[in-house]
Amino acid sequence: MEFRGFMKEFILSELEDAVGQENVSILKGDKLAYATDYFWIARMVVDKGGEAALPDFVVRPGSAEEVSKVLKIANYYKIPVQTWGGGSGSQGGALPLAGGILLDIKRMDKLINLDVKNGIVTCETGMIFQTLEWYANEQGYSVMHLPSCLTCCTVGGALAHNGIGILSTKYGKIDDQVVNLEVVLPNGDIINTLPVPKHSSGPNLLGLFLGSEGTLGVMTKVTFKLIKLPETRRHHAFLFSDISTGYNACREIVQAVKPSIVRLFDEAETVSIIKKVIGFEKKGSFLNLTLEGYSSIVAEEEKIVLAIAEKHGAQYLGTEYGEKWFENRITFFYPGIMMNNPQMFGTVDTTATYDNIEKVYWAMKHAIEDNFEGVRFISHSSHWYDWGCMNYSRFIIDNPPESEDECIRLHNRIWNAGVRAAIENGGVINDHHGVGVKLSRLMKENYGPAMQVLEGIKKALDPNGIMNPYKMGL
Repeated sequence: MEFRGFMKEFILSELEDAVGQENVSILKGDKLAYATDYFWIARMVVDKGGEAALPDFVVRPGSAEEVSKVLKIANYYKIPVQTWGGGSGSQGGALPLAGGILLDIKRMDKLINLDVKNGIVTCETGMIFQTLEWYANEQGYSVMHLPSCLTCCTVGGALAHNGIGILSTKYGKIDDQVVNLEVVLPNGDIINTLPVPKHSSGPNLLGLFLGSEGTLGVMTKVTFKLIKLPETRRHHAFLFSDISTGYNACREIVQAVKPSIVRLFDEAETVSIIKKVIGFEKKGSFLNLTLEGYSSIVAEEEKIVLAIAEKHGAQYLGTEYGEKWFENRITFFYPGIMMNNPQMFGTVDTTATYDNIEKVYWAMKHAIEDNFEGVRFISHSSHWYDWGCMNYSRFIIDNPPESEDECIRLHNRIWNAGVRAAIENGGVINDHHGVGVKLSRLMKENYGPAMQVLEGIKKALDPNGIMNPYKMGL
């Protein structure tokens, strides 16, 4: 909505009254801080000097009550609201593409309760996730959510796109680690989900808000379960002849024991990223696998893993490479190692059942490599379940078009091809990076007639459509 005359100044005064004058800004320099997250198109546009999407107001609430006040103001004036955590997302999910209010929640970073006896920790969602992990570690515990963005993402950002950490094969995604939530609804009401995560007291509201990417409200407080730090954590590395053999071996391993880390790399990524970071130079499909827990149990699990790997013809590489990978798990994303502008790149991650995951891999690989000139395709599978696993594939173009418009069109065509290949072969739009604006257009194709359920919930909770417009197909 466009405001004329002095109306914008009146709204500014209301926002300042709600959160304090020092916590609201309309300075262009402050707005520019929110012009890009890790979404490739947003970064490309800024790098090329293009027009960045800026909010009208930057608002930094300090409590759920202040968030409530802001949303009531926004609802009255029908002003868009985009919630911002650490800005580490890759899907453009927090970008203020509709202008309006940019709600930066990082002032809300308090530790509320750490209860070792009951195995829970409660904090506000503006806390950096590494800080929460440090609090837990000081008591000999962990949340066991260690994503690659651990040092820069907020707790709320991880909840918003239902993120995942490197230890997920043993401990699950973030939705497996959450006990309950506090949420501010679009109308300003502050609600809490039930105190326990598992029940038969009607539908579970946790699943409604986790992964909703700020389209249904603002998550302001969360309780996680705590897990005692393992007595031992042992890393192993293997080399398979090819990705197909690796898939079969890893499926058998995961259905027999519960490693914390299982990362199987295809041949292309084995000779690129793995070689660059940990110095491994042999051809094949590289696997790093970690077992952890009580030493006696880990010792027995190692026997099972080694026997299965040998059965599938794997070369055992010992513990050194696995340890190097773990030590460098964030180094992979540093400049000079991770792809970066002016390269065009994207992570086309998806999930499928075991009977479909290899079909998805080959379909995506061919859809991207066979249809786009100068593109490279590398892939690994890093999060495994009893029923299937995820495929973390990347496309890379070293020399994309010079034109901003041509870059956007080519980028979107590649994503369309890759995601549709996944959907057609039993995969889904995304595994753990979320949907954002990047993949919003494909939500209806993935959900089909079931999309009306999400649309109905959105309309009921946010009838004015103020919460994170243009994201998640909502």
